[in-house]
Amino acid sequence: MHALNPKYIIDNTGKKISVVLPMKDFKAIMEELEELEDIKLYDEAKKSKEPSFPIDDAFKMIEAKRKVK
Repeated sequence: MHALNPKYIIDNTGKKISVVLPMKDFKAIMEELEELEDIKLYDEAKKSKEPSFPIDDAFKMIEAKRKVK
């Protein structure tokens, strides 16, 4: 992750209550969070006892079911 340069909004007692970030920093943080969520979901799926299929096979199965209906 790259260095951030946040700006803070403080209340009248000097307590930090909000952070202002440049959009590029915000977007970078959001991308990192999405990647972490994907990793978490992958780890959960690997622990699961549910059967898994290669993505191409899964798409073929879905398309086959659509054609039947």
